[in-house]
Amino acid sequence: MVTENQKFEVKGTFLMGKEWAHYSKVIEAPNAKQAEERTFAVIGSKHNLKRRYIKVDGVTPVKGE
Repeated sequence: MVTENQKFEVKGTFLMGKEWAHYSKVIEAPNAKQAEERTFAVIGSKHNLKRRYIKVDGVTPVKGE
């Protein structure tokens, strides 16, 4: 069974230096939990951060397209 990916907007904060910076990303994933996991992977690898320094405030499906 192949599940089709949806687009989710993930919002939150991450530690940049000594301050928390806001982010908003559109991630393609089969469900909201996977979108959250992919956000941890993308931000963590880009900014060399562990999960405890990345906070997710909300995951919402993107309408349209």
